Amino acid sequence: MEEGGRIALNMFRKPQDIAVKGRGNIVTEADLAVEAHVVRILAREFPDHALFSEESHPAGTDVADGWTWVLDPLDGTRNYASGIPFFCINLALCYVGEPVLAVTYDPNHDEMFHAIKGQGVRLNGEPIRVSEKATLQASVLGIDMGYDDIRAGYMLELVRALWPGMQSVRIPGSAALGIAYAACGRYDLFVHNNVFPWDIAAGILLVREAGGIITDRDGGPVSIFSEGIIAGGGHVHSDFLRLAAGRPWRQSGEEGGRT
Repeated sequence: MEEGGRIALNMFRKPQDIAVKGRGNIVTEADLAVEAHVVRILAREFPDHALFSEESHPAGTDVADGWTWVLDPLDGTRNYASGIPFFCINLALCYVGEPVLAVTYDPNHDEMFHAIKGQGVRLNGEPIRVSEKATLQASVLGIDMGYDDIRAGYMLELVRALWPGMQSVRIPGSAALGIAYAACGRYDLFVHNNVFPWDIAAGILLVREAGGIITDRDGGPVSIFSEGIIAGGGHVHSDFLRLAAGRPWRQSGEEGGRT
């Protein structure tokens, strides 16, 4: 992961080709270079494991059937392409769809979030815990927008409806780092309405091992295929669900499928 981070940093703020996947959704040469590096190592060390990566290894029927690595080679690509130093490499090992190992690496700050199921979570070797804040009113709330305009609009409407019922709101531009920050208590709660497996597979385990709660956007059980998440300390998580009750997270008539 450190070498992947060095690749990203060596290419950061330098001219490179950028492909557009959608409004605000891009892929850079660095995404592909980091992915190639990590995939090469995984293929050599774990040849029997499946791979699910954002850029070039889409999910197959085997994602939930055994050992699968879920990779985002550069989470926060829009930040990266804009010269904003807030992005990470996100990697999880899942067994039958459940994360059992997680690594989120922020090369700008040389911060490695690492968790093994049942063994806790550490940041650069030191144990971390989620926030103990009791209420949203006392909390810093992290949110993010994603690439679905309708869902992003509902996220903003929800925050507007709750404002000023929190200490402040932060939009980091990296779902993976947002969840990692919830795992170590920098954000008391992190909420996102449009995520993908490579965004959250590692974070699910980080938050759980940090003693926190992570659910889908309706407060139900989370999976790597959940389309929205609420993550943080248990008390503020419950308070957020109470305050957000009755406020729609999705377009009227939407059944939960992606648009």
